[in-house]
Amino acid sequence: MSQKVRGGLLLLTAALIWGSSFIVMKSAVDFLTPAVLLFVRFTLAAVFLSILFFKQLKNYPKDKIVGGLITGCCLFCAYYVQTWGLNFTTPGKNAFLTAVYCAIVPFLVWLFYHKRPDIYNFIAAFICVLGIGCVSLDGNLSMNIGDFLTLCGGFLYAVHILMIKKFSKDVDGGAFTTFQFIGGAFVALFMALCFEDISVVTQIRSSIFLQIFYLAFFATAVTMVCQTIGQNYTSECNASLILSLESVFGVAFSVIFYGEVLTLKVILGFVLIFVAVIISETKLAFLKKGGMIDEENC
Repeated sequence: MSQKVRGGLLLLTAALIWGSSFIVMKSAVDFLTPAVLLFVRFTLAAVFLSILFFKQLKNYPKDKIVGGLITGCCLFCAYYVQTWGLNFTTPGKNAFLTAVYCAIVPFLVWLFYHKRPDIYNFIAAFICVLGIGCVSLDGNLSMNIGDFLTLCGGFLYAVHILMIKKFSKDVDGGAFTTFQFIGGAFVALFMALCFEDISVVTQIRSSIFLQIFYLAFFATAVTMVCQTIGQNYTSECNASLILSLESVFGVAFSVIFYGEVLTLKVILGFVLIFVAVIISETKLAFLKKGGMIDEENC
């Protein structure tokens, strides 16, 4: 098996696990409040990654730790709003509406770094808005609170990506991610203590614990390793295209295991958002040179 194929399979594995995590989270939030769930998930993920990247953590620059912790606070906010929204919407909608961050990032880069988006970004943003309308707006052109919160979560994920760009330069990626989860765990603990009943942790049933373990170990630690290794063996265009399948898997799992019913309007919205993500992430590079991706331009 070639390294390129191995890298693609690792990225596909990450997308598949992330896609399945929406239905798992939906079940978990029926029992645990968002901050408590994220406190347990981030704490376990931090422990797993600390073991995995122990050597890198020992040599991590002290002046860079604060950046990782701050980025983790932003990551918590994105996860929190997304998880909160999941209480009021379906896993399929949650998966696709979260994916809009791909179309938002170029415009935040324009705002903060004065790098103007290209024509593909503008086209993707327009298509994405149409898709959001199909998925979320009802006959009265109103949006339910769950879809709105999910969109806010997507925006926060876009901000989180910019913070990674700012703080992770010239540092070990595994160690940086570990500090992110440490920072996120502390904020989650603060939110749980102030606004939720953290004592529910002591009442977790075995079935819920298994779901939390899946989210913390597989949907966080394992997927991060798969993405990190996978991206070393494939181009950015290939990687973004494969990882964008996360939203497709999210809908598939929601239909199969959650019983979500998709209308033609919602399906059209999903297709539009998926097309927008592909355009924004790949610039349609896979259509060039006879259908082959131009590795040099990715």
